[in-house]
Amino acid sequence: MKIRLTSVFVNDQAEALRFYTEILGFVKKHDVPVGEKDRWLTVVSPDEPGGTELLLEPAGHPAARTYRDTLVKDGIPLAQFAVDDVAGEYERLRGLGVRFTQEPMEMGPVTTAVFDDTCGNLIQIATLSQ
Repeated sequence: MKIRLTSVFVNDQAEALRFYTEILGFVKKHDVPVGEKDRWLTVVSPDEPGGTELLLEPAGHPAARTYRDTLVKDGIPLAQFAVDDVAGEYERLRGLGVRFTQEPMEMGPVTTAVFDDTCGNLIQIATLSQ
């Protein structure tokens, strides 16, 4: 069994695509129209183009909005992305105007930071010390 796809709910798919590609550095994998205005829109890591896809899913369903908004209100990240250096990525993203809700924090063998993806979610970045 493998994880092939996971998703984040976004307010605006075009804005989410811009943020996730231009700011975070992912690359677009699929962009297929679904219905009148929505798209099957996925991004992947440029380091693993055949790896797990992240679906930028419209947050139109009321349950999705309630779930996502409650997580943000409680300060809980919706997803976690692995990075080689949390402190370095924190500085890079801050330089691009990304707003962090948690600065880099060491917790035993893990260092994490949390940012607002501008699309309605909190995202955690993490590095596992070896």
